[in-house]
Amino acid sequence: MQPEAIHLGKSSSYPKKYDPSVLVAVPRYLNREHLEIKENDLPFSGVDVWHAYEFSFLTKNGLPVVGILKLIYPATSQYLVESKSLKLYLNSFNMERFGFDPEEGISEVSGIIAADLSKLLLCDVRIKVFDHTCKENATGFEEYTIIEDSLSTENLLCNVYNENPELLAETGMPDEIKWGSHLLRSNCKITFQPDWGSVYLHMKGQKLPAPESFLRYIVSLRNENHFHEEICETIFKRLSDRFQPDYLLVTCLYTRRGGVDICPVRIKPSETLPLRLCSPEILTMPTFRR
Repeated sequence: MQPEAIHLGKSSSYPKKYDPSVLVAVPRYLNREHLEIKENDLPFSGVDVWHAYEFSFLTKNGLPVVGILKLIYPATSQYLVESKSLKLYLNSFNMERFGFDPEEGISEVSGIIAADLSKLLLCDVRIKVFDHTCKENATGFEEYTIIEDSLSTENLLCNVYNENPELLAETGMPDEIKWGSHLLRSNCKITFQPDWGSVYLHMKGQKLPAPESFLRYIVSLRNENHFHEEICETIFKRLSDRFQPDYLLVTCLYTRRGGVDICPVRIKPSETLPLRLCSPEILTMPTFRR
């Protein structure tokens, strides 16, 4: 059985007690082989950013504590955590008691989760729990041009709904682009349920994609059956191979499902990750699709 199929597509009861055994690690190479991405020679760096909006536990006197949990781990890790297993794991805290007050409980629970996930994924996992007093920050993607709003789409023909990099055409001019699109849709690799989201592209180079071709390419992902991380890496790899940019950043902000969203970020060179999204200490406002 594929590790990602242990929980996905099956009826699962939520654990009534803290249970790290439900966590499932999926080797990243399984989702990279078809792209010819080699683990010892990754064409990118980056992170996976997760937000769990329904996180809760009890204090030692039984008072519920609620918050938004943000977790971040590197795209260079050998494994990713399977999403349903993480949801089951986080829900296993719901009736458990930690700390004599919310602040002490949050500190204790954050340490447990960071340790469990770091052990599972064999990498450093950073955790932060935000309560209702936290002020949300802008995402940092506000200055990106939403590509479907900037084009005359009434004459734009879209009839390819399986991923096709041949749709990507050059402008023939060097420049810098910051584009976004809310038309991203793909499907879960195991359950085939639709996954909705937004994609943001920041790119510099001598060759750049024509805006109509980039939009057609994003639309072509509509019937693809892959995990969120793999979709982001597919977009990155196709743009990198086709245009060989000097700088490339691809961020996919997916709509939450089951109270959890996944926001993979892939970049090269590595020194300029989106600060707000990729900082565990900052909670950003949900975007349109999130």
